[in-house]
Amino acid sequence: MTAPGTPQADDPLAGVDLFAGLAPAVRSRVAAAAVPRSYRRGQLLFLEKDPGDSLIMVRRGAVSVFRTAPTGDRALLYVVRPPGVLGELALLDGGSRSASAEALEETHVLALSRGAFLELVRTQPPILDGVMRSFGGLIRRLTDQTSDHIFLDLPGRVAKTLIRLVGDNRSPVVTIDLNQTQLAEMAGGSRQSVNQALGTFATRGWLHTEGRKIVVTDIPALRRRAGMT
Repeated sequence: MTAPGTPQADDPLAGVDLFAGLAPAVRSRVAAAAVPRSYRRGQLLFLEKDPGDSLIMVRRGAVSVFRTAPTGDRALLYVVRPPGVLGELALLDGGSRSASAEALEETHVLALSRGAFLELVRTQPPILDGVMRSFGGLIRRLTDQTSDHIFLDLPGRVAKTLIRLVGDNRSPVVTIDLNQTQLAEMAGGSRQSVNQALGTFATRGWLHTEGRKIVVTDIPALRRRAGMT
């Protein structure tokens, strides 16, 4: 699944909401100061408690952001696709990473150092609007996830997780490149229970699986099951 608004080659930050208030020339300077990095599928970008020394801007691919329990169990918090960013929380407060990040597929990013980002905040006040939107989105997402675990049963959480992964894609059929274990981590259930929910959805004609991919064929039905209509 490719998110709309992927940055163009001549202005790699054009679609990044965080930098929307900057002039194209300023965005170009920011992009020039960033370091390109590539990750293979399954490779870690950073780990929880690592120094928060850079802002990561996803140019291609997908990144999962997750927490790990002392038992080793994972809770997948969300997935970042182009033109999304991650790592902004630790970047601003100077603390360590609050979560880990892993490439779900071959992924290309731009990494902007904390020093360069703070200088940008000082010299380009319009970026503060983008920073506030980014934090607002993060708080809303975490609040929404907490509410889901209180008010929704597991199938409802699975349905809502799939809708989040579909995002703004308006196609009637959307392929989600996320395996069932990762989906279980996001929905907060066991793999077996999530598989049962997917089986029920498949029987109803809402989706089907193709290998490790989930093909969503009835988005309105999933939205209703998730209590979003």
